Amino acid sequence: MHPTDPWQRRYEALRASFVDRSSAASVGARFGFTPAYVNLLRHLFKTGKIDFGEPPAEGQLARRVISPEIRDKIREWRKQKLSAGDIAELLSRDSIDISIRTIERVLAEEGFSRLPRRTALQIGKTVDNAQVPPVATVLDCASRAGERFESAGAGVFLFAPFLAQLDIVGIVADARLPGTKALPAANYLLSFIALKVLGNERLAHVGDHAFDRGLGFFAGLNVLPKCTAMSTYSYGLDEVHIHALQAAFMRKAIGLGLCDGKTVNLDFHSIPHFGDQSVLEKHWTGARNKGMKGALTLFAQDADTKLLLYTAADIRRSEADDQVLAFVEFWKKVWRGNFPKLVFDSRFTSYKQLSQLNKSGIKFITLRRRGVSMLKKMEKLTDWKRIHIPHPKRKFPNPLVHESTITVTGYEGSLRQVIMKGNGHPKPTFLITNDFDMPVDQLAGDYARRWRVENGIAEAIKAFNLNALSSPILVKVHFDVVMTAIADALYTMLARQLRGFEDCHAGKISRLFVSNKAAIRIDKNCATITFPRRAHNPILRAVPWSSLPMQHPLDPAMKLQLEFE
Repeated sequence: MHPTDPWQRRYEALRASFVDRSSAASVGARFGFTPAYVNLLRHLFKTGKIDFGEPPAEGQLARRVISPEIRDKIREWRKQKLSAGDIAELLSRDSIDISIRTIERVLAEEGFSRLPRRTALQIGKTVDNAQVPPVATVLDCASRAGERFESAGAGVFLFAPFLAQLDIVGIVADARLPGTKALPAANYLLSFIALKVLGNERLAHVGDHAFDRGLGFFAGLNVLPKCTAMSTYSYGLDEVHIHALQAAFMRKAIGLGLCDGKTVNLDFHSIPHFGDQSVLEKHWTGARNKGMKGALTLFAQDADTKLLLYTAADIRRSEADDQVLAFVEFWKKVWRGNFPKLVFDSRFTSYKQLSQLNKSGIKFITLRRRGVSMLKKMEKLTDWKRIHIPHPKRKFPNPLVHESTITVTGYEGSLRQVIMKGNGHPKPTFLITNDFDMPVDQLAGDYARRWRVENGIAEAIKAFNLNALSSPILVKVHFDVVMTAIADALYTMLARQLRGFEDCHAGKISRLFVSNKAAIRIDKNCATITFPRRAHNPILRAVPWSSLPMQHPLDPAMKLQLEFE
C-alpha cells in the first residue's frame, strides 16, 4: 500500500492509472510524481520501453556476475555504436537475458561513455525501423580484397568486357563530364548504366538495389548512389555535356565497327508525361493513339545493325523541322567521312530542309503527302512494272511501281518519285528521293526497313522503360535517352557473342541471361563472379571470354573471371 522502492512506486502508479482508471493528477499526488511524469510512464509502458524485470541493486553483492565471454560481446557491439537496448536484444537472440541497466553498468566498467542522443536516421533506421542504406563512397578495387558477398544484379558484369572495349573512362574524359565533391563522373555514369541495363523503371526502384554490394563494386563504390543524388547529377548536366557524351560514345562505337553508317533511319517519338505539364507541348503518341503532353524525342538508327546512333530530346514543335540538320552536324563531328543515306517519313521535316540536304550532297528517301488530286492522276498512269523487294519475311514482296521526275513547292530542283501499290496498304505509297541512280527495288527496300527504327523504339520502351516518365521526372529526359542508347549498344555487343541469339531484342537477352544473381569473391587482383546453374549457362560458357578484355571498367588491374555452374 505504501511502496518505498522506486521501481515498485512506478509499477503501482501504472496499475492505479490503467486498472483503477485514476487521473494523472491523483496518481501523481498519491505516489509523489508529477502528472507529466505519470503520462510519460504510461507512454513508456505502452511502447514496451519500461523494465520491471530487475529491481535496482541493493549493494555490490546483489549485482549479477557477467562472464568474460559476454563482456567481450558487449564490448564489440558497443564499438559498432550499438545502444544498450540493441545489445540486450542481440543477447536475447542467443538466449542470454540481461537487463539494459546491467549492460549499461558493464559498459561503464569497461570505460565506455554513454552514447549521445541520436535520431532514427543517425542510428540507421527509419520511423518504421527500416534499415537505411549507407552513403555511396568511392572504394578502390584492391582495398576490397578478401570480401565475399552475393549480388542480385550480378548480370551487369556480363557487360564489363564491352565497357572496357568502349573505354568508358576515356569516354568520360573526352566528354569532360563533371563530377561532384562526393563521387567522380565515371562512377555516376556506371551507376546509371547498371540501372539501365537491369531495366529499372527510371529511378523509381533504385531502392531495390540500395544494399547490393555487387552493383556498388561494378560502379567502383560501396553501394549505388541514392535516388536523389542520381537525379540531381542528371539535372546538373547541360546539353553541351550530354551532346559531348553522345559524340564520345559514338566515336568509340564506330571505332569498334558496331555500325557501318551507310543508311540511317530517323523518326520522332513523344515520351508522355503525367505530372506538371505546363512546360510541355502536346504531341501525337502512337502507343496510346491520341495526343498527349510529353517530351518530343528524335532517334537516329543504323538501318543494318539497328543500333541507335543519335538522340535529341525535349524538342519544341517549332524546332522539329531543323532536327535533321542538327543530326547532320553531329555526324560531321563523329564520322568525318561520307554522309549516310537518310530515310524518314513525310512529317519529319519540310521541303526547305530537304533542299539544304540536297545542296550538301546528302541522299534521302522520304514520303510525299498524298492528296486527292495525286490519287486521281495516279489512276491514269499505265506504265507500271513489278519489282521484288528482297525481304525474307515480307508478306507482299512483289509490288507494282511507277517512276517519274517531279518538282514540288519549296524544294529547289527535281525529285525522283516512285509510286508503289500492291504492297499491303489500301492506298498507294509515294516515295521521293534525290538519288536518281539507285535501283528502284533497293530504294523501296531501304524505305521498307525504316520500320526498324519504330521497332527499335518499341523495344527501348519495353526493355528500358523509355515511356515511364512518372509525375516527378527523376532523370533529365535527354540524359536518360542517351543512357538508353548506350544500354542498347551494350546489349547489341553481348547478343553478338551469344550463339543463336544474335538478333534477339534486349528484353529477351535480359530475361534469359542478364537477370541473374551470383556469388562474388574478390581477391587481390581478381574478382570471381560465380553464376548459379541455369538452362542457358552453356551458351554463356561458349562465349570466348578469353578474347575479350576481362577487367573492371574503372580499374584495368582488377581482372574479372566469370564462372557458370
